[in-house]
Amino acid sequence: MAGEEIPTPDKASLHQRHKPPQSLTQPRELVIVCGPMRSNVNLSRIVRVCGCCGITKIFCVGAGRVIEKIARDGTTQVEITSRRSLLPLIENLRREKYHLVGLEQAATSKSLHTYQFRRRTALIVGNERSGIPETALARVDDIVEIPVYGLPFSHNAATAAAIAMYEYCRQFPNG
Repeated sequence: MAGEEIPTPDKASLHQRHKPPQSLTQPRELVIVCGPMRSNVNLSRIVRVCGCCGITKIFCVGAGRVIEKIARDGTTQVEITSRRSLLPLIENLRREKYHLVGLEQAATSKSLHTYQFRRRTALIVGNERSGIPETALARVDDIVEIPVYGLPFSHNAATAAAIAMYEYCRQFPNG
């Protein structure tokens, strides 16, 4: 309205770019397992989110290549290990006492909204088109899915991984 004074924000509410990361009191015990990805862009986005979330280990199955321009500083924060096949990797993580969680739409999946992660978790993200193979789904401890409310019927692999990582971090904010 005419004559009304527009309030000026105090300095504490001004936008800050590249604010320093929060400190964790302990290392995150979440590792990410990416099935063979069709897109190096998706893999690179997942690496970037891992860096932002303080997740230091990602396994990449197949011949994925990280695009540094997309992953940004994630490549310096995250150890990326390549593996040829998914099933031996899953069994190895089980021996290392990880709780195996598949991020997939399935008849037995649980909603991410109510799912309680265990601190030591391996989150398995499937291929963009075919998802997580049935042989691997049969070996996981839990399957979680992100509810969708419109079309398309599912999130992009990198987006879904980011949502699940964020939920894990929300449940374990200090590491």
